Amino acid sequence: MVRFKNRYVLCEVVSEDPRCRQCIEDRAVGLAVRDAIGRVHGDYGLACCSISFTVKYLNAYTGTVLLRCRKDSYRLLCSALPFVRQLESRNQRYPCALNTLHVGGTIRTCQKFLIQYNRRQLLMLLQNCTNEEERQCIQKSLLSCSLKEEQAPSGDEEDDDGTETE
Repeated sequence: MVRFKNRYVLCEVVSEDPRCRQCIEDRAVGLAVRDAIGRVHGDYGLACCSISFTVKYLNAYTGTVLLRCRKDSYRLLCSALPFVRQLESRNQRYPCALNTLHVGGTIRTCQKFLIQYNRRQLLMLLQNCTNEEERQCIQKSLLSCSLKEEQAPSGDEEDDDGTETE
């Protein structure tokens, strides 16, 4: 049995129209990327990338997209991403661009990068705060930026109400 290695490409949807992010679907992103690969690399590139190409994750609120493809063809995918100029959803076209943030071997490494990227973005926002209320809100968001690991229950941990169990 042979294991096929994949690459995960983390992208963000950049658009001036705020409705674009709210209306995108994973199917629309996949079709737009496949179309761009076909235009840039032709049938050969489309065939190479289509073998295991999928949209693994899409967050319409933040505009974050995680794409999966085979390790052999991730360079074809990355070179075609700048040619995605619009997304079509519900018979409407939204002009946008896909900005590649990170290429990783696992979803976990992409998650770790995304946490660090969001933390840097929040720090930039913190510098541009105008009042104390915004500053408090962003500081609270900064403190919550981490991957939480599940802890194994043991006999001397505290419950949710602050009482210790034995």
